[in-house]
Amino acid sequence: MSNDSGLDLLTGGGADGSGDDGNGNGNGRGGRRRAEPPRRSGRGKLLAALVVIVVLCAGGFWAFGEVRDRFGAPDDYSGEGSGEVTVQIAEGANGAQIAQTLYENDVVASTEAFYRLSMSDQRAQTIQPGTYQLRQKMSAKAALDALVDRANRVESRVTVPEGTRVDDIVQLIAENTDITAEDLEAALADPAGIGLPEVAQGNPEGYLFPETYFVEPDTTATQLLSQMVQQTVQVTDELGIEERAAALGYNAEEIMTIASILEWEVNNEEDFRKAARVIYNRLDVGEALRMDSTVHYVSGRRGDAFTTDEERNADSPYNTYRYPGLPPGPIGSPGKAAIEAALNPAEGEWMYFVADVETGETTFTNTYAEHQQACRDAGFEC
Repeated sequence: MSNDSGLDLLTGGGADGSGDDGNGNGNGRGGRRRAEPPRRSGRGKLLAALVVIVVLCAGGFWAFGEVRDRFGAPDDYSGEGSGEVTVQIAEGANGAQIAQTLYENDVVASTEAFYRLSMSDQRAQTIQPGTYQLRQKMSAKAALDALVDRANRVESRVTVPEGTRVDDIVQLIAENTDITAEDLEAALADPAGIGLPEVAQGNPEGYLFPETYFVEPDTTATQLLSQMVQQTVQVTDELGIEERAAALGYNAEEIMTIASILEWEVNNEEDFRKAARVIYNRLDVGEALRMDSTVHYVSGRRGDAFTTDEERNADSPYNTYRYPGLPPGPIGSPGKAAIEAALNPAEGEWMYFVADVETGETTFTNTYAEHQQACRDAGFEC
């Protein structure tokens, strides 16, 4: 045989290995099917996939490194900064807006540095709107530290003690803020403008709640007084004053009046409820309250607990020596403890009390003779 015919035998067909039987048929009689390449095992496929993943990851890390090296971290100053700058954080500002405000005032080097920090530090959620005294060129961290420290707020502080009267509140505000007494008086003359409740009947006495107020620059007299009135409304609503007053047979205005008397007559909160009971017991039998504090409200006396014959004879509805019942309204701004005591008087039959100015103790008695002795023990005549 020739070499060509031998090749035909090995391939099962023509010299091109097509398996042709010479008649154009690919599967001629006696021919073999072409051998298929071996299949890859499952392990081989897994290995190949892992190789691809490793290559891709390596490429990703390389790409990240290229971006990092090209662009770098956000610009950020270092340290606590220097100089001074006043920054206004607007009401409702979010992290991005605060970052922009700081950047525009050159407090931080970039908005991105502060914004990224605000996303990872929960303290950023506590930043309050207002005016802040900061430094320029601060690190993002130093800027955040400063914004959550109230000492950096540019604001005035007004502390109104319990029992303080409107005239004194006006003086306190005028002395401690940029708000003038004239502006305050004008705002007080507009009860609706400061949100005074109807029960007050247009009289702000007793409705400017006693506590410490932080006053931002540019705060108006109306805004501050409205805040104080709203605080009174909030506290009395929390105490359920209308419903509880009705249960005692009184209205909310009368409760505020009783509470204001307690602030002036009693030296400590522990005795509020017993003193409230004395007031109710006297009111129940129609006996005059004879409270020096209400007489002082008319005469303007300060600094002692005494009254003169002239004061006690004054023709004023606030003169509880001359007229039985409660005065027509509060004689100062009562705090929460006094209001609660007026709504929840202690149980007892006391008709009198006297407070010792020196010791702060209050003696409660049932009879007038006992009361006289308690006054002598305190060092004065009743």
